[in-house]
Amino acid sequence: MKFTFTRRRALAAASLAVAGLAAAVAPASAQTTEPLKIGFAMSLTGPLGANGKSALLAMKIWEEDTNAKGGLLGRKVQLVNYDDQSNPSTVPGIYTKLLDVDKVDLIMGGYATNMLAPAMPVAMQRKKVLIGLYGLDVNQKFKYDRYFAMAPNGPDTPQSLSKPYYDTVMAMDPKPKNIAIVAADAEFSRNAATGARDNAKALGLNIVYDKSYPPATTDFAPILRAVMATNPDVIYVGSYPLDSVGMVLAAKEMDIKVRAFGGAMVGLQASVFKTKLGEALNGVLNYDYWLPAPSFMTPAVEALLTKYQSRAAAEGVDPLGYYMAPFAYAYIDLLGQAVTATKSVDDTKIAEYLHSAQHATFVGPVKFNAGGEWEKDRQLLVQFQGVKGNGLDQFKGMSAQPVLAPASDATGKYIEFNKAR
Repeated sequence: MKFTFTRRRALAAASLAVAGLAAAVAPASAQTTEPLKIGFAMSLTGPLGANGKSALLAMKIWEEDTNAKGGLLGRKVQLVNYDDQSNPSTVPGIYTKLLDVDKVDLIMGGYATNMLAPAMPVAMQRKKVLIGLYGLDVNQKFKYDRYFAMAPNGPDTPQSLSKPYYDTVMAMDPKPKNIAIVAADAEFSRNAATGARDNAKALGLNIVYDKSYPPATTDFAPILRAVMATNPDVIYVGSYPLDSVGMVLAAKEMDIKVRAFGGAMVGLQASVFKTKLGEALNGVLNYDYWLPAPSFMTPAVEALLTKYQSRAAAEGVDPLGYYMAPFAYAYIDLLGQAVTATKSVDDTKIAEYLHSAQHATFVGPVKFNAGGEWEKDRQLLVQFQGVKGNGLDQFKGMSAQPVLAPASDATGKYIEFNKAR
């Protein structure tokens, strides 16, 4: 009887130990099978919606590609995103919800300067890495060591954005003497105007007009009339999508006579606005970040664009995706690379890795400086030339939108605005 009782106690103790071990292991096991959540705000409606939806489709393709390869750290990747409505005031609340309610593992910045700036205080408070898509000088005031810009503007961000514009217009013979700078009173446009102003002064150009307009402006004819009253040779414009459309249409209707017009006009890179404006675009000189020039069309990007374009109609996004898709895929893939390299979702380790060396990205090699900007700029300057009608096909190649700078990627030469109309 004594032996049986002891044996029963031993068996009971063993059973309890196994049960305890199972209880201890189960939560850890369950945790490793949970998806790795990456959260972000994205402009899906409002003035930035056309570009934001295009970016989101590319990010979804990355999510699918990554999960097809086994995910990250053995976990399926899940993107968690909310529409910021192109409204900066919605952004802090979205990121707070992502971190406190959705319990995401990592966050990404959204699209555009005006939406990235209000996300910065939340990221800083929570000590989270924030990689932003196409932000212009977002970190200048914050100086946050965990912010990284996926935008090829270089270290002197405001000045480098307009440098190709000035290089081009100052190569005209005779050189221009007077410049007008007009910009929306918003984060991106103010930063662009600051750089344009600095570059103009350094070149000895006479700034004859330098004013901003309210973001809600819809009638741009009075603004351009005031600009033209100062007799500028060239006009530098910093604008967001709806402003850009309004400016181009007003310039066409007024038949303004200047030697160069454009600069930092967001929106003109999107197919929806290219086809809307058509021939009114001719002569406009503007920045861009990616176009299907031979030097940019790698097999990997071509494969992405094939997937993207096959789904664009059903998703209701830009049918070509040139401006947003390559960089949107690249910026979230960079985060994925960092997770894989550090074998963790620890923001400290990820930030150290991103600062550590040059990274091979989907859009070419990138090395960040201390402020999270690219050490070398790689932006494009393009001009609309020979646009006829409003058809989409003319924008699939380079003939209607040749690259002028950098010289290594050039596919055309500059035609003065007056002569290109």
